[in-house]
Amino acid sequence: MSGPTAPATPAAPVGAPGLELRELECFLVLAEELHFGRTGERLYVSQSRVSQLLRSLESRIGARLVDRTSRRVRLTPLGEEFRASLRPAYDALRATVDRARSAARGVEGRLTVGFQGTSNDRIMRAMDVFQARHPRCATEIVELPLCDPFGALRSGAVDVAVTLLPVAEPDLTLSAVFSAQPQTLAVSARHPLASRTALDAEELADLPLIGPDGPAPAYWRAAQAPAATPGGRPIPAGPRVSTLQEGLTLAAAGRGGMLLCRSTADYHGRRDVAFVPVSGVPDSRLGVVHHTARETARVRAFGAAVRDVTPVTPDATGSGERASGAGDVT
Repeated sequence: MSGPTAPATPAAPVGAPGLELRELECFLVLAEELHFGRTGERLYVSQSRVSQLLRSLESRIGARLVDRTSRRVRLTPLGEEFRASLRPAYDALRATVDRARSAARGVEGRLTVGFQGTSNDRIMRAMDVFQARHPRCATEIVELPLCDPFGALRSGAVDVAVTLLPVAEPDLTLSAVFSAQPQTLAVSARHPLASRTALDAEELADLPLIGPDGPAPAYWRAAQAPAATPGGRPIPAGPRVSTLQEGLTLAAAGRGGMLLCRSTADYHGRRDVAFVPVSGVPDSRLGVVHHTARETARVRAFGAAVRDVTPVTPDATGSGERASGAGDVT
């Protein structure tokens, strides 16, 4: 008598090799950076690991996706087509997994909030509201470099970032905007402008303007340290800095002026720097930004907390919109 028949093993689909998400992620980052070293830095892997992941993906595809020479890296025509098709599918998959994980866990775990400038009472009120509503979710707050408002979001070091606007990044979403703050000019206490009670925006042409350095995008840096007054007068370019403290120190040393919102000026008051109100320039705004593909229940809940403690103004909307063009103010 024969024994029981073993259940048949389903045959693998012909021509459908299993793809690895890490390979796809590596390819998409490389397609943005076009540089193996920077891709490795963003993924926290070695340059050789990036090459290995790419070779594995190309082996699965059966063709080259990237042309690499000693001078440059570029996508092949097939690579360009693959990227265009892959990006929305990859983002949708990541978002689906994150939403399912969030739904299973609820608003718990850990939320890391990055901030630029000052963790002032507006940010802390939002943190308090969030924590009261979701006591099972621990919160952390870390400072973001002035020169890199979006890097920590892309690396996953923070879940949400409270950054100066504008934000026009296709992979990021602006979920809430804090109320506007008037601008001041930080100058050395020895500078002739230090004794003024107010300045007009046209007077910014009379001294170099200290601004953020890269890797912040050019449009964002130009908003924080404009190259011309509203009337079109050129403003001399001052030193470029990586942190707020560097900027204040250079202002104290007489190397130029630096535009800061009123609350930041109040928090960082020092005897060797004067903060003079400036009229005629757009108010400063902070926005809550997150990586579109990594939206979670925690991220949405924090955006809701910010909106609930922030007065709504005509141009402070845009909840859930892509950051591109949203809240385009200084």
